[in-house]
Amino acid sequence: MTGSEAHEVATRLKQLGVDKKLFEGVLDRAVAEAKMCTEFDAPAMAGITFWSRTNRFLAEHLTDPANRDPIWKYTARDSILRVVHPSGSHAITAVSGSGGVADLDCSVRSKNPKGRVMAQLVENNTKYERSGQGVFSSRDEVEFGGELDSMPLWFLLYERNAEGKLSAELSLPKKMEGKYVNEWSERIPLFIRTDPGLDIALLDAPDDGDDLDFEVRKTD
Repeated sequence: MTGSEAHEVATRLKQLGVDKKLFEGVLDRAVAEAKMCTEFDAPAMAGITFWSRTNRFLAEHLTDPANRDPIWKYTARDSILRVVHPSGSHAITAVSGSGGVADLDCSVRSKNPKGRVMAQLVENNTKYERSGQGVFSSRDEVEFGGELDSMPLWFLLYERNAEGKLSAELSLPKKMEGKYVNEWSERIPLFIRTDPGLDIALLDAPDDGDDLDFEVRKTD
């Protein structure tokens, strides 16, 4: 990435209320947590742990008054873990990607199948793109109302590729093919780093409770 490209990325991330250092720190902590899994854990446990901890650490940082003023909001409604910008203009969730994460010369898609709730959110992203306007709402609407499902949802995509490198980007989905998100309104590359010593190329988690065989309790 050239100096001008890095500046453009930093500027765009700032507009969204985040920065590259935040995502690097969150993913590093998630790697450390997932490394604690052993062969005696469930086969997909490392991937699930990485997904869950990435979303958790992102939420912990952005909802901490010591780090942000005003603070972000958090919700796990419909089993989609999301942090919501203080203005209600957009939300972010972390999911695994496949293809060419952080490489804008390559196509990328969500690695795991997504269900009906995510499909509706991606469709809503397309409506947002056509309108050219953000969605702003009151605090009560963000936490409890329909505005949560109509605001743009960005993906923090991460991937451990065949060469063992960990890559990440922040991207806005706009279309799904079947159960996979494969088209994007905008892609913001974050980094491609050396092998974290962990295979995260596993199933991470369902987005609405119907992709894995366990019950998910809604929290809000």
